[in-house]
Formats: sequence, C-alpha cells, structure tokens
Amino acid sequence: MNDKAIKANYKVKPSDEISLVLPSNPDENEPLIPENIPLDIRYEDEYLLVLEKPAGLVVHPGVGNYSGTLVNGLLYHFQRTDLPLLKGNRENRPGLVHRIDKDTSGLMLIAKDDYVMTHLARQFFEHSIDREYIALVWGDVEKDSGTVTSYIGRHEKDRMQMASYSDESKGKYAVTHYEVLERFYYVTLVKCRLETGRTHQIRVHMKQLGHTLFNDERYGGDQILKGTIHNKYRQFVENCFEVMPRQALHARSLGFIHPVTEKKMEFFSELPEDFDNVVQKWRKYMEYKKSGAER
Repeated sequence: MNDKAIKANYKVKPSDEISLVLPSNPDENEPLIPENIPLDIRYEDEYLLVLEKPAGLVVHPGVGNYSGTLVNGLLYHFQRTDLPLLKGNRENRPGLVHRIDKDTSGLMLIAKDDYVMTHLARQFFEHSIDREYIALVWGDVEKDSGTVTSYIGRHEKDRMQMASYSDESKGKYAVTHYEVLERFYYVTLVKCRLETGRTHQIRVHMKQLGHTLFNDERYGGDQILKGTIHNKYRQFVENCFEVMPRQALHARSLGFIHPVTEKKMEFFSELPEDFDNVVQKWRKYMEYKKSGAER
C-alpha cells in the first residue's frame, strides 16, 4: 500500500495506491501460437540462429503482449513448438538465451536444443560472450572511456524502472565498460561493452553517470536535458525524436564460442536507418556550431 508493505488488517483509505504481486502469471500456461513474422536472420545452422531484432518488436510473450512477439515468429520459422527453455528461468522464453528491450535494435542469439541452450547460457554466466552496444546519450561525457559498476534492481517507487544501488541486497552486480566515439556538444555517441547482462543495464548505468540515453522515455531522455534555449534548437531535437521515436540503443556486435563446432563466431550489425539518420543530423549540427551558426 503506497509503496509500503502493510498488515492484513489495514483499512483502505481514499487515494490509497494498492499494488500486488501474483504468485504466477495468470496467462503463463496459455499455448504459444506460431505466427508468420518476418525475421532478419544473419546466420543459422541446425544448432542455433543469430538474427537482428528491429526496434519495436517485443522479444517474448508477457503482460499485454501475448502475440506478435519474436518467440511467436521463431515458432513459425522452426515449424515446431518445443524450443528449449532456460532452466531456472521463471519466464516463458523458448529458445532465448538472452533478450534485448522492445525498443532496442540489434543482434540476438537463439538456441535450438537443450544442450546448446545450456552451453550458451554458461558462456553468458561466465561473461565470455562478447556484446557491444552503440548508444547516443545526453551531455558531453567527461572521460573518453571508463567503467560503471553497481547493483541493479527494481526501482523502489517506479516498478517499470530499474535502478543502481550500492547495496548488494537490492540488486544484481552489473559492470558496463564504455568508450566515447563522437562528441556533438550536447549529446555523445558511445560504445558500451557488457560484462554482465542485467535488465536495462546500459540505460541505468548511463543515467547513473548523468548521461541518460537520448529519447529514452522511461528514464527521462525524451526531454531536452542539455543544450540551448533557442526555439530552433528545440525544433531540431524534437525532429530527431520524431525520426527515432525510441531510445538510441543498438546491439552492434555479438561474439561467442559455437557449442558444437567450438569455433569462435562473431557478428556485426550496422546502425539501423532511424539511428543512423539521427547521428547524421547531429554531425550536421556540429558543422553549424563550428561555423559559428547557432541553431
């Protein structure tokens, strides 16, 4: 009640905010239905599959999204309904060794059988999977490179957000390495390498640094956090938001050891059109700034 645990004899008052956690998802036993959803497959063999997920596609069924997800598309593509489940995972995520947020684009790795799932999951657990993301963040990042560490857990007041904590009892240990690629006065293009893979890790760690992801609505990045007060600048930023109506985050590279062939597999993905267009806009903005023409 009102973000605090209460006793069973508590009497509800007007304006009280009530929240509860169900012991299980009431729809978790609903059968998954194969759906003909286009998949951008970058590699596939009899053991695994690497694909590029577009922004806007939900990865697996959940509250409010029981169809039209990546998992529904995978079931149709494989013409089967018995994809492996990650042991110990309470969510219904067939074939998914990892996941990326709905509005994040980029590379994903899919397992086709239990052995491959277990082998890849161990690589993730041992932090031997190479994952690199590109992000556009608000502000001029002070250091050219650095590392962010914290314990990431559910936000105490906003349950839709994650948060960074120094107390290990409040979250899971998370490590993000970052490197500045380009500076655009009021925003910075950075490369992030994940050592761990926590929910919203890059989004939370960049905000912890004071550099919220550009147009990240959930964490406040859809507001003009840095820059001038001129109307032309505001119009410029709002136009960028329209071009890329999502957080500026893309899973660019993925590297792992193939569970069967034991070969090192590496995949790279270019920035999608919306992200690239926004970067080009900021490059042009830099040219105007350098020429002395304030926008």
